[in-house]
Amino acid sequence: MKKRNAFYAQSGGVTAVINATACGVIETARKHKDRVGKVYAGHNGILGALKEELIDTSKESARSIAGLMHTPSGAFGSCRYKLKGIQENRAQYERLLEVFKAHDIGYFFYNGGGDSQDTSHKVSEFSRKMGYPIHCIGIPKTVDNDLPVTDNCPGFGSVAKYVAVSIREAAYDVRSMAQTSTKVFIMEVMGRHAGWIAAAGGLAGENAGDAPHIILFPEIAFDQERFLKRVKFCVDRYGYCVICVSEGARLADGKFLADAGTTDAFGHKQLGGVAPVVADMIKQAHGYKFHWAVADYLQRSARHIASRTDVEQAYAMGKAAVRFALQGKTAILPVIVRTSDRPYRWKIGSTSLKKVANVERMMPRSYITKDGFGITKRCRTYLSPLIRGEAYPPYKNGLPQYVQLKNVQVPKILDSEFDV
Repeated sequence: MKKRNAFYAQSGGVTAVINATACGVIETARKHKDRVGKVYAGHNGILGALKEELIDTSKESARSIAGLMHTPSGAFGSCRYKLKGIQENRAQYERLLEVFKAHDIGYFFYNGGGDSQDTSHKVSEFSRKMGYPIHCIGIPKTVDNDLPVTDNCPGFGSVAKYVAVSIREAAYDVRSMAQTSTKVFIMEVMGRHAGWIAAAGGLAGENAGDAPHIILFPEIAFDQERFLKRVKFCVDRYGYCVICVSEGARLADGKFLADAGTTDAFGHKQLGGVAPVVADMIKQAHGYKFHWAVADYLQRSARHIASRTDVEQAYAMGKAAVRFALQGKTAILPVIVRTSDRPYRWKIGSTSLKKVANVERMMPRSYITKDGFGITKRCRTYLSPLIRGEAYPPYKNGLPQYVQLKNVQVPKILDSEFDV
C-alpha cells in the first residue's frame, strides 16, 4: 500500500475526552510511518479541509500529543457545519477532493456524532463515485449518547459522571438548609431528543428518598399537573425536592418547554433554558423558594472528573480507526460492544456509516420508571460502568495542567479560496 497522509477533524460539540481520541489517532499513525505519512488536523473541523487550513501534527512533540489524553475541548478546533447533499452543493465535495489530492491525503478520520457521520458517509460516497482512493472512517463522539449500534459513545461517560456527582453534592446542600431556605433545586442538563444525560443524574440516588426525586426526560411527555403534584409530594415527604431536567423536555404535542424559536447550524431547534421555565411553574403553583442551575459547557468540559472508562474508550476508538483504515476498510465506524455487565467488559466492533448517519437512539422505555420520573434497575445496570474509575489530569499550584498545541498550519498549495 502506498504511503499517504491522513486528515483528522473534530466536529460538533466537544467533550472532556475527544482529545483522547485524537491522541489515539495520532499515536497509532506514528507507529505506522511506513504506511501513514503525516497526520493533518482540520482547523475547526471540516472547515479546515474546505479552507485548506491543515494543521501539521508532526510539529508537535510526543509529550504534547500524549498530553491530549488529559486535556478537554477540541485541541484543533471544532465546528457545527453540515455538508449539504451532493446534488445540492457538489462544489463542496469537489473542493474536499481537490484539497485531499493536493496534500496526498488517503485517510479521512471524522470524529463526531450522527450529523458528523452523515458528512463522513457523504465524503465516502463522493470519493468512491469520483474514483479517488480514500479510506473514510468515522469516529464516534457525542455527550448525548444517542448514536445507534454502539453500546455507548465516548464523551458520554464523563458527562454522566459529572452530572451524577453534581446532583448528589447539590442535594446534600439543599437538604441541609431546606427547613428555613431553599426547598427546590433544579439542574438542567444537555439532551435535545434523548434523555441519557438526565438519566445519569439518577445514579446519584441509591436509596428510597435520595435525590434526584424527579427526572424529566425528552422521551416522556411533560404533564404539568402530574409534575407539580409530584413536587409537592416530595417536599411534604422529604422536606425538599431535587429535579434533573433534560433541555429537551417537551409537551405531548412535541413542543419543547424551552423552544427559543431559532435553529443551530445543523438545523436543530435552539433551546432557551428549561430550568427557569420549570422553576417558575413551581413558584406559581406552590410558592417554594427555589434555585436552579444550567450545567451547560461545564458538564462537557469537566476533564478533572472524567470517567476512566470513558477516557480509555475514547482513545481506543481513535486507535481502532487507524487500524481499520490500514486494513483497507472504508465507510465504517468503530463501535463499542458490551460483552458483560458484571464484570463490565467491552470490545471493539464496527458498523457502516450509513447505519449511523443522522440516526438518533432514544432512551428505551424500559429504562424509565412507570411513573416517568426516574430510572429503572436495568438503566442503572447499563449506566453504572460508564462512570467508573478516575483519570485525574496532572495538577500544579492547585490547577489542572492542560496542553495547548502549537497548531502550525501547512502552507497552502491551491491558489483558489473557497467560500464557506
